[in-house]
Amino acid sequence: MTFVPADRTLVDHLVATTELTAAEAERVVEDVLAFHHESVEDYVRRRHAELKTQGARNPEIFAHLAEELDHHVVAAPALSERQLRRIVYG
Repeated sequence: MTFVPADRTLVDHLVATTELTAAEAERVVEDVLAFHHESVEDYVRRRHAELKTQGARNPEIFAHLAEELDHHVVAAPALSERQLRRIVYG
């Protein structure tokens, strides 16, 4: 798993709204973030291979992947400073 630091605001929220300690909440957030820290390309390749081994054919696999990606959290692409500036300033 890839280490992704937990957002303090989210950790504080979990501590305030659950019975988790700060350390437990931080671990849960880091585990969830690491689980979802997969690029779109890696996710598609992995899921394609999994579905292929289950006997699915490409047309149904690609339709299934498109549906999954509508509801699945994937890591944002790496953005250059220029790309970030374009997002902010247009």
